[in-house]
Amino acid sequence: MEQRRAQRYKLELPLQILQLGDRLVSRAEQTRDISSGGVCFLSGDNVDIGGKIEYVITLSGNTPPVRIRCLGKVLRSHCPEAGGPYEVAVTMERYQFVRTDERERERERERERERLAATATA
Repeated sequence: MEQRRAQRYKLELPLQILQLGDRLVSRAEQTRDISSGGVCFLSGDNVDIGGKIEYVITLSGNTPPVRIRCLGKVLRSHCPEAGGPYEVAVTMERYQFVRTDERERERERERERERLAATATA
């Protein structure tokens, strides 16, 4: 029987991956479930197990939206069905709420432009 330390909640929320290992990325995914210790999300791509990950979860239904930036480690990445999405489990070792004032939004847009430019040149 499976035993977990934290209660899991089935929540489908937007999840943006910002960094995988040492690579800056910009990938939009969706959570499958979430707990105080981590997140399971669905992905069209496999993710390297053991690597660090930085991601942002957006709590929908709020205006402005509440965003949580998280740092963790990839625990599991497997594809339960041929041709289906990967189930990726990651820890939530550190997190912070992201400010959504106008200056923060502008800084976020600038970081996104820098990430995309770095990806295009890689």
